[in-house]
Amino acid sequence: MKNPLKIKLRNNELTIGSWITLGHTAIAEIMAKAGFEWLTIDMEHSVITLDTAQQLIQVIEGCGVVPLVRVGENNPNIIKRVMDAGAYGVIVPMVNSKEQAEAAVKAVKYPSVGTRGVGLARAQGYGDNFDEYAATVNEASIVIAQIEHIDAVNNIESILSVAGIDGCIIGPYDLSASLGIPGDFAHPEVIAALKKVEQTCREKKVALGVHIIQPDYRLVLEEIAKGYCFIAFSLDILFLGNTCREQMARLKENIER
Repeated sequence: MKNPLKIKLRNNELTIGSWITLGHTAIAEIMAKAGFEWLTIDMEHSVITLDTAQQLIQVIEGCGVVPLVRVGENNPNIIKRVMDAGAYGVIVPMVNSKEQAEAAVKAVKYPSVGTRGVGLARAQGYGDNFDEYAATVNEASIVIAQIEHIDAVNNIESILSVAGIDGCIIGPYDLSASLGIPGDFAHPEVIAALKKVEQTCREKKVALGVHIIQPDYRLVLEEIAKGYCFIAFSLDILFLGNTCREQMARLKENIER
């Protein structure tokens, strides 16, 4: 198992991916050929099933792009199955403590590093290249902790100290909601929480990630200037929807003139 994203995360190099919530292989193929280095299949806030996720993983990987999965919960059975489907790593939501971070890592890695059960599925070449996969997966696989609660911010030092955590990605909406001010990203408490995560990542030299929701490249440039290097640039439904709405609005303006 070779994973170029792992090296970039380790070196805190800039890498830009995006998010998939629509379970159609054409969406994955279009986005994989758009220039993203990695794509995350969202199984938390979508109706994508495991079977569909595997098909999307196949397409993404086939296009030379790294496939990740944002699982619905920090559940070892779910994590094991998406890894067996061929995911190169997982983004785990609501990692709020060191213990939860350790559990996520153990679910991805084979013994003796972790506790993941051994099976023969797509990731192992359906049994044909199990030895190669088993020898490389612990080193090559990626675990990203999603920091989206004030408890996670308060425990950020211990979370990032866990061996096997390759980086974190901030979920700004849930983080602000946990403070009782959902969506108010300009609030001093939200700003202070973000700064604490940013500073801790810099001190520990851990890849700092964020999901930029709106498909506006200028917002990505702003986060790069702050030191973010693992950046999810928008998602499929907004790239599609915003372009449709924008072009139709311009068309109607010109028709009405």
